[in-house]
Amino acid sequence: MKNYVQPGNTLTFTAAADVASGDGVKEGALFGVAATSAATGEDFEADIVGVFDLPKGSDTITKGAKVYWKASPGEVTTTATGNT
Repeated sequence: MKNYVQPGNTLTFTAAADVASGDGVKEGALFGVAATSAATGEDFEADIVGVFDLPKGSDTITKGAKVYWKASPGEVTTTATGNT
């Protein structure tokens, strides 16, 4: 295909705050896991495809459950409202 650019497993994000490698990150409607660390305002790569261990709150998450990213405090939740 003439219009193929790249696989899209990783995308370049811009750090809204300091980011550590492995952190869950959100930019616009996209969610990813930081592949590298970055200071506020720096570009970094984030994986948007894959399976990762991320912190979770007190929710009981069952296999196959739909989960969301709760930006503050930076954890996975089963609560959709207000989360990505």
